[in-house]
Amino acid sequence: MRDIFINLLEKLITVLVVIMMIGVVVAAGGALFMPQPGVPGPLMALAILIGGGIYVVVMGGFMYLGLGIYQNTRRTADAIEQLAAR
Repeated sequence: MRDIFINLLEKLITVLVVIMMIGVVVAAGGALFMPQPGVPGPLMALAILIGGGIYVVVMGGFMYLGLGIYQNTRRTADAIEQLAAR
């Protein structure tokens, strides 16, 4: 039962990362086509793409890092149990 929740969490993280990427692209498009007064639209769109892209990579990386730690811990525990059974 626990593995079901972990697998669902992994799928949920994937969906969240994709939604965040779409949000960054939409925000950059909004900045490009509806610029604020005094701010060049293409420059702001580029800043949003760079800043948002870095944010998505960092946040997605931390979320997947948490799952990776869990999976590595589980594999280590399984290996120790096999060694103890010998």
